Amino acid sequence: MLSVSKSRRQREKRDRARTEPPPLPEPLRVAVPDCHTHMDMQGGDVAEIVAKAASVGVTPIIQVGCDVAGSRWAVQAAAEHDTVWAAVALHPNEAPRIVHGVPEDEATEWEPARPAGGEAALEEALAEIDALAAHEKVCAIGETGLDYYRTGPEGFDIQERSFRAHIAIAQRHGKALMIHDRDAHEDVLRVLEDAGAPERVVFHCFSGDAAMAKLCADRGYYMSFAGNVTFGSAQQLRDAAAVVPLELLLVETDAPFLTPKPHRGRPNAPYLIPHTLRALAELKGMAEDELAETVAANARRAFALP
Repeated sequence: MLSVSKSRRQREKRDRARTEPPPLPEPLRVAVPDCHTHMDMQGGDVAEIVAKAASVGVTPIIQVGCDVAGSRWAVQAAAEHDTVWAAVALHPNEAPRIVHGVPEDEATEWEPARPAGGEAALEEALAEIDALAAHEKVCAIGETGLDYYRTGPEGFDIQERSFRAHIAIAQRHGKALMIHDRDAHEDVLRVLEDAGAPERVVFHCFSGDAAMAKLCADRGYYMSFAGNVTFGSAQQLRDAAAVVPLELLLVETDAPFLTPKPHRGRPNAPYLIPHTLRALAELKGMAEDELAETVAANARRAFALP
């Protein structure tokens, strides 16, 4: 039987391992982009994150905003780093929070309490996103869409109004539309159809099944897969990825979330893209370099990158 002190030491060692960055993977021979990440949530210096990713063949990086402050941050990072591009938007869950506020008893580390701003505050925030969208280093409007997991029915109408406003912004500026879709597949497709989808639509961190993937493919929507496609419980995602046409396939980290195997549970960052790319290459029965070339070309086309 282990002593209490030895058991505690082992537990502390496991806890430290969970917070330590995973080691560098074997570099890709063909560079691929991280099509969706949140460097502002990862800690550390942007230049260091970019350099670490580039050292294993991950470049460029698309930094994604989820609110006004995060979107400003994304634009600034993109302006200061040649291989960083920005996506700007109000996350679907952000719109109801702006209107209704966040009560003290519902506040979290990630979402502090704030007063209700009402419809005027939402319109002001959307106007700010519209202004940021004009920046030359903004390649997408997102992440926007619908999220029925974290927001209840009382926020659905506000989410949809915000989503439609983002669609209009993407159309007005000729930028790609980056979709966040959680537990809302039918309504996301309905709104895109009804509002008139922009020329380039990307479903970030694709979460649907094979049937959903086929519907998106029929509409010419790009589908981006994150590290959760490697999880043992994610057979539905692998089934979806298997039917995605190669010309519509993208790869992302959504870091610091969804760290791919074999490092699930540890901090995620753009340099871990190779694990997901290799898992998809195996799934597709393709050589790693061939899929990397395809994904890189798709990203340039989807986001109008040089």
